Amino acid sequence: MTGIAAKVRRGERLSAAEGLQLLTSTDLLTLGRLADQARRDKVGDAVYFVVNTHLNHTNVCWLNCKFCAFSRRPGDPEAYLMDPEEVESRCASLAGRGFRELHIVGGVHPGLRLEYYEAILRAARRRLPEIMIQAFTAVEVDYLAGKAGLSLSACLERLRAAGLDALPGGGAEIFAPRVRELVCPHKIGADRWLEVHAAAHALGIRSNATLLYGHLERPDEVVDHLIRLRELQDHTGGFLAFAGFAFHPENTALAREYGLSGETTGYEDLRLLAVARLLLDNFAHVKAFWMTMGLKLAQVSLSFGVNDLDGTVMEERIVHAAGAETGQMVPKEEFIELIRQAGRVPVERDTLYRVIRTYQAPRS
Repeated sequence: MTGIAAKVRRGERLSAAEGLQLLTSTDLLTLGRLADQARRDKVGDAVYFVVNTHLNHTNVCWLNCKFCAFSRRPGDPEAYLMDPEEVESRCASLAGRGFRELHIVGGVHPGLRLEYYEAILRAARRRLPEIMIQAFTAVEVDYLAGKAGLSLSACLERLRAAGLDALPGGGAEIFAPRVRELVCPHKIGADRWLEVHAAAHALGIRSNATLLYGHLERPDEVVDHLIRLRELQDHTGGFLAFAGFAFHPENTALAREYGLSGETTGYEDLRLLAVARLLLDNFAHVKAFWMTMGLKLAQVSLSFGVNDLDGTVMEERIVHAAGAETGQMVPKEEFIELIRQAGRVPVERDTLYRVIRTYQAPRS
């Protein structure tokens, strides 16, 4: 990797072919060293986290994605839907507890219309006027715009007027049509996902980008996914951060059909994040999603290009339905200590990476 290392030192962009070389390399320590250098050159030693909570308003979904253990069909005895009053009550219980971000995502419920989503945003905003609301994946936005007969921009404008601050990165999964046909054939394709985020960025609505890995994807398809994210970021500059989500096979149709019994290894997790840092040279922030990786490996990832540990995450249902054994809430004091132990500077942020507080750096 001598040539790639030289390009990283000079701050030059890596090609897709070089990305594939990195993603298939077994030299994890060199890869980590390169990603750590790129991280340091890009954003320094600050490591960010947000005090946040999740609200999954419904698990009813018609898409029937094979990697999902959370969704239920309409009429299923385990199906649920929160009405706006319940959302408001839950948000009222969070008031004054230090949360900076409310993350709202759910299934694509065939019986819901745009007005419902506006109502739950307004309900959350009434009770949590200071909090930032990051809500609804590109898949949900596309569905709502189609149901309402609106353009993406018009739909997003209405959601923003009701209280939306930013979009999460869910629904991207893996852009490769071959894999999407196998794992989520009813979900919007890559072009439409990118179009939704481009429309949001054009309105000044920032968003995140994600990738689901550890299932049926090939290394070249992962690289293609990252390159397409990089291309849109070149055009709009609207992505805040990238996060890789490791596939959890428990309770999923995908695992049953293809015999996917094992979770990703730490080796795979660290390599994916390091390659993302090196290829996504126009992204300031790379997140370790500790709910799928575990806190210990997330801490190690801070030496593999990562500079964000996401959030405290209270009451998350989607990842845990697929067998994640991580806890439901991590106090911010634990994040602060994890970051200090890694020799980095803890920084509490909001959704848009505005600094709430910078904590004391670790003692040298």
